[in-house]
Amino acid sequence: MITKRKIVVKLSANFERNLDSIEQFLKELEAPQEFDALLDELEKTTIPNLERFQEIGRPFMKRTIRSVEASNHINVLLKKLGDGDLREYVISDYLILYARYEAVIYLLSIKHHRQLSFDFERLWEG
Repeated sequence: MITKRKIVVKLSANFERNLDSIEQFLKELEAPQEFDALLDELEKTTIPNLERFQEIGRPFMKRTIRSVEASNHINVLLKKLGDGDLREYVISDYLILYARYEAVIYLLSIKHHRQLSFDFERLWEG
């Protein structure tokens, strides 16, 4: 009998900081209940989906590179990523960036669609 390895989903420190930022953002919009809904969606839907279907997100590296600066950043990112796979996953009003290394998925970043772009430098701190 072949046993399939269990996929583990881990939250990065940056992902946790992003959650704090989203919570503050939603409080400022006077919609704190939306944060509870996000946490429920992560726990009950998103993480189980990633455990079962690791490639559910679209490949991040398939984006068209439109500048020399972006190309340079992508090359640095590819070196840091190594054999991993970087993907985007959209859930309701949020975009999640995650990396997959064999049996581990690291949730790197989450942003509300109305927030700013990913901060790649902080993703690999520490």
